Amino acid sequence: MKTKLFQDFNTVSSKQWKQQIQFELKGADYNDTLIWESLEGIKVKPFYHSDDNISAYTSNTNTTTFTILQQIFVHDIQMSNKKAKESLNRGAESIHFTIESDKIDIAKLMTNLPLGNVVYYFNLPFLSPEYVKFLNDFATTNSYNFIIQVDPVGQLCKDGNWFENLNLDFQKLNEISKNSSIPFLKIQSGIYQNSGANMVQQLAYTIAHINEYLNRISSINQPITIEVAIGTNYFFEIAKLRALRLLFKTLTTEYKHNFDCHIIATPTKRNKTIYDYNVNMLRTTTECMSAILGGANAISNLAYDAIYHKDNEFGDRISRNQLLILKEESYFDKVNNPSDGAYYIESLTEQLAEKALEIFKEIEANGGFITQLIEGTIQRKISESAQKEQELFNSGKEILLGTNKYPNPNDKMKHDLELFPFVKTKDRKTLIVPIIEKRLAEKVEQERLALEE
Repeated sequence: MKTKLFQDFNTVSSKQWKQQIQFELKGADYNDTLIWESLEGIKVKPFYHSDDNISAYTSNTNTTTFTILQQIFVHDIQMSNKKAKESLNRGAESIHFTIESDKIDIAKLMTNLPLGNVVYYFNLPFLSPEYVKFLNDFATTNSYNFIIQVDPVGQLCKDGNWFENLNLDFQKLNEISKNSSIPFLKIQSGIYQNSGANMVQQLAYTIAHINEYLNRISSINQPITIEVAIGTNYFFEIAKLRALRLLFKTLTTEYKHNFDCHIIATPTKRNKTIYDYNVNMLRTTTECMSAILGGANAISNLAYDAIYHKDNEFGDRISRNQLLILKEESYFDKVNNPSDGAYYIESLTEQLAEKALEIFKEIEANGGFITQLIEGTIQRKISESAQKEQELFNSGKEILLGTNKYPNPNDKMKHDLELFPFVKTKDRKTLIVPIIEKRLAEKVEQERLALEE
């Protein structure tokens, strides 16, 4: 006769657990000792229970279907084509091309690249309806699975200027929308995380960013791609992606947009370091785990040396292999929705979504996302959040091993920097103050570099 597991045990209520914990604390204050508050203002309890009336937010976190994504910046067509083939042969399952010019010959770039289930993303840091139409027609004619990525609002955030101006950019977007049968729109959400916005702000700004497109484009009949940066707060990041899907669905339902969002996740740059750089692999591994469990559709890992080395075969191979190990050896692709029903994650999802929705409503009540960018409100809020996190790092409360905790004084990096790993500034005229991505360790690293012989 089959019996239910644990049926012989009495149910323990949340109140009983708390009473026992308070007894074990021997007079210490429960709230001061065991409850901590995140940068988002979320108070994290020592335990969660079904008595807390936590809502179960179901989302399409189909972890078995996530794909390993390889980033390729297209400068030389033949070299990019070769790299794409090699990446697919060595474990990549989809390719993300960044094309900086409409002069790139797509037919040559795609020579002998496989069809089937391989998805090819085309990130276009320019706005050309003619080129998007060409990509659309090429994919349709040759049965390729293309996802095109254009984001004028993201361009404004990052660069401080539109491609041309607000009216012309959205005029071109509407033209693209009319002529596209494949996805064409992306949201560069990662910039908010990499510049220091907390998770609630990231979610709110992402949804407000999307809302500008839903308001200004006459019809979007394709899925919207969202590029997200994943930080190191493991369970919070899982909940962040779940909350993002929930908020996206809540928003787009109002516009009769019946597609789920397509999420590409990449580890954050904010906590990466040039000293003791191998620790970056540990950071990116847990961040990729959060992305998988949070339900990202595609994951592009960040090479351990990406912030100071040019693209190289070794760094790419290691970053791919991290995802392959998670997928093929750690069985992360075997169970769908693994975080469903976890009271802690469900609670975080609920709180992040609710807090983000409040900020979103405030943005809309004050003119919308673009207006708030022009007024500088978004930039100021991000700066305030980034400063709080920076102060935690400077004081040692937020730890980056090998940098502000247990640094190796014999570690030298001055002669190993192929890329400039710090914020670059140049005087130029912009419509808005751009949102600047900055790593926590930059000041400490610059001081160490100055002392190297």
